[in-house]
Amino acid sequence: MQKYILAFDQGTTSSRSIVFDHHGKIIGQNQQEFPQILPTPGHVEHDPEEIWRTQIETAKGAIAAAKINIEQVAAIGVTNQRETTLLWERATGKPVANAIVWQSRITTPICHQLSHDGHGATIRDKSGLIIDPYFSGTKLQYLLDSDPSLRRRAEDGELCFGTVDSFLLWRMSGGKLHMTDVTNASRTMLMNLHSLEWDPELLEILNIPAAVLPEIRSSSEVYGMTDASLLGREIPIAGIAGDQQAATFGQTCFDVGSAKNTYGTGAFLLMNVGHQPVASDNNLLSTVGWKIGDQTTYCLEGSVFIAGAVVQWLRDGLGIIDTSEAVEPLALSVPDNGGVYFVPAFVGLGAPYWDPRARGVILGLTRGTTAGHIARAAIESMAYQTRDLVEAMQRDAGVPLAQLQVDGGAAINDDLMQFQSDLLGTKVRRPEVFETTALGAAYLAGLAVGYWEDLDALKRNWQLDREFSPAAEEAQIEHLYGQWRRAVGRSRDWAQEE
Repeated sequence: MQKYILAFDQGTTSSRSIVFDHHGKIIGQNQQEFPQILPTPGHVEHDPEEIWRTQIETAKGAIAAAKINIEQVAAIGVTNQRETTLLWERATGKPVANAIVWQSRITTPICHQLSHDGHGATIRDKSGLIIDPYFSGTKLQYLLDSDPSLRRRAEDGELCFGTVDSFLLWRMSGGKLHMTDVTNASRTMLMNLHSLEWDPELLEILNIPAAVLPEIRSSSEVYGMTDASLLGREIPIAGIAGDQQAATFGQTCFDVGSAKNTYGTGAFLLMNVGHQPVASDNNLLSTVGWKIGDQTTYCLEGSVFIAGAVVQWLRDGLGIIDTSEAVEPLALSVPDNGGVYFVPAFVGLGAPYWDPRARGVILGLTRGTTAGHIARAAIESMAYQTRDLVEAMQRDAGVPLAQLQVDGGAAINDDLMQFQSDLLGTKVRRPEVFETTALGAAYLAGLAVGYWEDLDALKRNWQLDREFSPAAEEAQIEHLYGQWRRAVGRSRDWAQEE
């Protein structure tokens, strides 16, 4: 009987499930969007029950679309939006609050206090992260501080904290498994990057009781089985990685110095730096790439908070397009950006600026500006922010980037990828299967159950769809990028009230 791997890909704006074959090809998939909850400016929440409902429904939909039976699923891999923080009852599995999403700036005051109290160096040295509302630790602190009864229950072991992977694992196993993997744990500000364990000093700094935390495991192993009632039989859950690490693995960036950029809700550039963490001098993050067996691979990462999400804002906020797909023809209705620059700092700026007070700006508007110019500036912002990351990463790595592997929803846009190549002055390579986040989770699960033999087998699966090479005049590109940097300067330190 032909076997397949099922990947759960739980993202920021949608849940999807994909069935992959032995060649890493998609044979069935299903996707559902779910609501974004925006209680106050800069704060983003999700309903955990909607996360679970859409994820399990898409799993059933992907199996149906693949026209296979459940006996043919060899294992399940899980990948997820990182840093998003959930808290639920150990006895019932019921969430006690909405999930606080990675984009949320609600913990900005906590972060300012941590910095004021002089904890920045300790947190950086131990976790590889900087103090920012992005990460899970301050979100968990916020939830526990918001209600004294929650803190008491957490200390008594009645509550479970988890990133989205942990919550899905708990639900998938019928409440038997409370675990996370090293990649997700490395995004909490609570895990020691060197020991790969929860760090007592970091827990003390953030006032987090150890009783609430999941067990940290590797990225590729059989954690347990799904509850048979969910999909019709028990299936091994055998791979977990945060979405950006999963995409890096799916892009087979197994060699030191190889790098990928994912254009999703945000944009995330990761470079493989080998088996020891590398500290960044340029405001990038040190993070775990994956752990297989006893061997850990580390990455440098640059994180952009708003990339593809800017297109959603054009659709839902500004109303100048009816569908996300309509942005490309609208942007192509004008020959250039007309001097318009769009810095989409809706929830602050991530790397390399780390400015939670930054806010979005559109600059260079004139009477001649059209919706096309704004759409083009929005798309171009993804490429500009990526160059910001690449420049910082090249300084840390000490070598120029030879090429960039790309994936994610916006990577299908040929004009954006060409502009990215022009802006970086390097080749941009897009694979045939650019849903590499789900593919990476599938690979990790498949390795654990022997579906794939080794990393070389995965490398052989990678196939080029298209390669983009620089074609623009360098002087023109440098002028455009200089204007972008001026625009970023205008956006910074705006939200003084926080």
